[in-house]
Amino acid sequence: MLIIAALAAGLIFGIGLIVSGMANPAKVLGFLDVTGNWDPSLALVMVGAIGVGVVAFAIARRRPQSLLQAPMRLPTATDLDVRLVLGSLAFGVGWGLVGFCPGPAVVALGTGLPKPIAFVIAMLAGMLVFEWLDRKRAG
Repeated sequence: MLIIAALAAGLIFGIGLIVSGMANPAKVLGFLDVTGNWDPSLALVMVGAIGVGVVAFAIARRRPQSLLQAPMRLPTATDLDVRLVLGSLAFGVGWGLVGFCPGPAVVALGTGLPKPIAFVIAMLAGMLVFEWLDRKRAG
């Protein structure tokens, strides 16, 4: 049942990314171009996502288990550290340069175009480098 729920959640998320335009890098770059030909339509997507997230986390905080009886594991970290700030900056720069973030890039793989393929390969390489450096740092 957990696999079916994960598949359904992934499909809904992917469809939402396509319908909202988040899987289209030109639309994302238009949204980020506040000094040029700005496209504010993705602001509505963000407001909607924040609203859904606020409600979902409020409900989740009150539950010991998920609807599928799995333990509820919510984030507990509240500190701003160098890793978080640098990771956020890298994410923002990548999003601004390319117009993709991880979820929409994976959805855009379905197009078979070179840009999302190159982005996902670079993303996976970055994740591997991070894991390698993190293990090396830990010990």
